[in-house]
Amino acid sequence: MTNPAASARLAGRREWTAFTVLLLPLLLVSMDVSVLYFAIPAITRELDPSATQQLWIFDSYAFALSGLLITMGSLGDRIGRRKLLLIGASAFGLASVGAAYATSAEMLIACRVLLGVGGATLMPSTLALVRNLFRDARQRAQAIAIWSGAMTGGIALGSVMSGVMLNHFHWGSVFLINVPAMLLLLVLVPVLVPEFKDPAPGRFDLPSVPLSMAAVLPLVYGLKEIAAEGLAPLHTACVAVGLAFGYVFVRRQRGRDDAMVGRALFRNRGFGAGIGLQTVSAFAMMGSAYFTTQYLQSVLGMGTLEAALWSLAPSVAIGAAAPVAAALARTVDRSLVIAGGFLLGAAGFALIGRVGTDSLWLLLVGAGVLASGIVVVMSLVSDIALGAAPAEKAGSAASLLETGAEFGGALGMAVLGSLGTAVYRSDLVGAEPAVRETLGGAVATAGSLGGDAGQRVLDLAREAFVHGMQYAAWGGTALLLAAAALAPVLLRGIGTTAATPVEPEPESAGAAAVPAPVAR
Repeated sequence: MTNPAASARLAGRREWTAFTVLLLPLLLVSMDVSVLYFAIPAITRELDPSATQQLWIFDSYAFALSGLLITMGSLGDRIGRRKLLLIGASAFGLASVGAAYATSAEMLIACRVLLGVGGATLMPSTLALVRNLFRDARQRAQAIAIWSGAMTGGIALGSVMSGVMLNHFHWGSVFLINVPAMLLLLVLVPVLVPEFKDPAPGRFDLPSVPLSMAAVLPLVYGLKEIAAEGLAPLHTACVAVGLAFGYVFVRRQRGRDDAMVGRALFRNRGFGAGIGLQTVSAFAMMGSAYFTTQYLQSVLGMGTLEAALWSLAPSVAIGAAAPVAAALARTVDRSLVIAGGFLLGAAGFALIGRVGTDSLWLLLVGAGVLASGIVVVMSLVSDIALGAAPAEKAGSAASLLETGAEFGGALGMAVLGSLGTAVYRSDLVGAEPAVRETLGGAVATAGSLGGDAGQRVLDLAREAFVHGMQYAAWGGTALLLAAAALAPVLLRGIGTTAATPVEPEPESAGAAAVPAPVAR
């Protein structure tokens, strides 16, 4: 016999409609990571940025986003996740208009920073609201599976969308596409999404804001620079500074009752394990992307738009992976499904390890298998971590998950990128410095030489790059095999989604914690 109390808490059409609306900011924030890939030549012609400014036009968004995630998650728990979402949507829309009509490189960088600030409010708010809208464990798992697929797909879609827009409009159009979506969000969210916040949040720990940024920003910056430029004293120092501030931040959080990251979050071991496995997943995803994008353009010689279109092919498999994982988790122990996701990802890495200098389809199949396995893991560990966190701390929990993903992605590019680069350079001992430094430098040198001499340089560089990619892929395979073995140990006893009871109503409902609307 159906439990009336449980069925009353099942999300209905209104909640699923609200969830669909919440996917809008998620897609746009994900797309803004890659939306400038095609726009930068037009921006360079019009705004004439220096080389340093050009880098900051790309990176300022990601740095602002990653540096403020923890702060915004905690703030949303205090002032209300819907309210923070609306504030972030307004800021994101206004910054998009400013970026679209920027008249200087400095103005565009400033607008990109503001976009990152807005993105930092939107990401944890949307995931936390998903946690609050779907109190039934099965429905929450389905929603988070869709959420994970949309986030992954948005990054791939951003580069293609920008290429299509730039074929018809001014470069500012890649930012203006955000505005209608944000306006729609501002209209629909107050109607469809109830407010949720911690009824007793305590004081806001203001000194922890700069501490968290001082921990995250140098660490992410140092890891990304190591991936791009190799080990250097400055980059190593940035990582060390980030780790030092991270230690201070953690010590402060452990000693305060009003901490931004409360101790209660880690009382359930599923939460800490979820963040750790999420970090490993992002490591694999971004570490592989570091090579696949270069392979399509510099090894196979594709143009940027053609490479972006081909890179969408693995997304077909991603769309099915997360829902299938959510369905499996209803009857099979989730730790085993997660281990299976890691094994699938390892198989994808192993396929990439077999790629030669002319293996487009093998690369795409390997990337699709890898991404499918990783999305399986990401969707389930996100559900486990959010389900383990107290409902009133959903914003903080979501922000920690996303910060772990940012850190894991930067670490993946740094570690696997450095491994591949070391093999590449060892294969080209004695070559010209520009050729030995990067594949891009080798392509430029080959173009200036021309003829048979240029082709020989290009062939050697491509073979060396693929050799390095193979070593990195086998390193990724080993990591994911280890994660597959470790996941059942870390998540022992977590059980199936079906075994998780429906959450009770918050003890203090009302303005502080409004229950989700009952389906009509």
